[in-house]
Amino acid sequence: MIYIVLLLLFLIDWYVFQAVKLLTKNWKHKKALWVTYWVFTMLIVAILAQWKFFGLHFVSQAVQRYVGLAIMIDYLSKIFAIVFLLLDDGIRFFKWVKLKITKKAEVQKIGNLIPRSAFLAKASIAAIALPVATLGFGILSGAYDYRVRRKRVVIPNLPKAFDGIKIGQLSDIHSGSFYNKTAVQGGIDLMLKEKPDIFMFTGDLVNNETSEVGEYKEMFAKLSAPLGAYSTLGNHDYGDYKQWKSSAAKQQNLDDLAQVHKEMGWDLLRNENRIITVDGEQLAILGVENWGKGRFAKYGDLDKAYKGSEEAPVKILLSHDPSHWDMQVRPNHPDIDLMLAGHTHGFQFGVEIGNFRWSPSQYIYEQWADLYQKGNQQLYVNRGFGFLGYPGRVGILPEITVLELVRG
Repeated sequence: MIYIVLLLLFLIDWYVFQAVKLLTKNWKHKKALWVTYWVFTMLIVAILAQWKFFGLHFVSQAVQRYVGLAIMIDYLSKIFAIVFLLLDDGIRFFKWVKLKITKKAEVQKIGNLIPRSAFLAKASIAAIALPVATLGFGILSGAYDYRVRRKRVVIPNLPKAFDGIKIGQLSDIHSGSFYNKTAVQGGIDLMLKEKPDIFMFTGDLVNNETSEVGEYKEMFAKLSAPLGAYSTLGNHDYGDYKQWKSSAAKQQNLDDLAQVHKEMGWDLLRNENRIITVDGEQLAILGVENWGKGRFAKYGDLDKAYKGSEEAPVKILLSHDPSHWDMQVRPNHPDIDLMLAGHTHGFQFGVEIGNFRWSPSQYIYEQWADLYQKGNQQLYVNRGFGFLGYPGRVGILPEITVLELVRG
């Protein structure tokens, strides 16, 4: 597979080089530029080969992430350039066909008869700047541009004692990706200003290892509420995306993470529930371990989490992956009134203008951001507090959710 990837990257570089060569053919030092272009390509190939076969253990994980990001942005930019080059080649092809049909020239001389368009070559090079500028802006401006999103959630059977209570929700903190503690504290302060009655966290506290949350533990411990703070696990919390020395080491990492939740004052629900009683009236909070469609882990046991909450008039479920809602929750437990999820991050890229929302995430998840309703059941998908992979956000900004529950 790695050889196919390297070949594909080489072809991308070769194709873009055609535009570079055309635009610099009259430059005095063009050969030096061309050599530099290919030296840079070979350097990327060498880094990727080293990464694949030997690892980059001599640099930190943070440096590895940024090296990977730089390579990703580089080739994403070149793909934008290729769009214009393909347009140019399409035009040249149709001209070639016309020459072939009319027999006005020897088609073997296409290179001279139908030269590349200098305009489209310039456009292709200019297009390289678009993703660089956009993704750069997303890193500098979007990564910590927290937005408080408030929603009224109507639950007809909500007990009177809980009418008007506020739930504060965070999801997908991914503490191992943070690089600005001051900005993170700003996001926490925004949640604290909302004074929620209940705080809920819907998974992915870390990327892989419990140690990632170490320097942020005291900050997130401030997120408490009068009726309690409740949490569940996300797919990244289990350490499934890291090679461990042993299964025991992996299990210890998960046990340590559960201990961190406890030390922060968050009641971690692992296929279990809690009954909250106010003025003699009840509300059930259910929490399952991660359960996702496709390749994502299915550790959750909804029936186990549900057991004991049958008599509660309102049930709220914490489940990290929104695909769980349609695949298990709605078909099997129609009396779960509201599910809170995260996981998608809204792809950290998209457009939100008024009620219009678009993100590549919607082609993978039917429910990927905000509030959804089917029948009497509702689902809220948080856009995520942190980020993963790309250390920024474009259009889909990090979210602090405040849900007000009201009676119908």
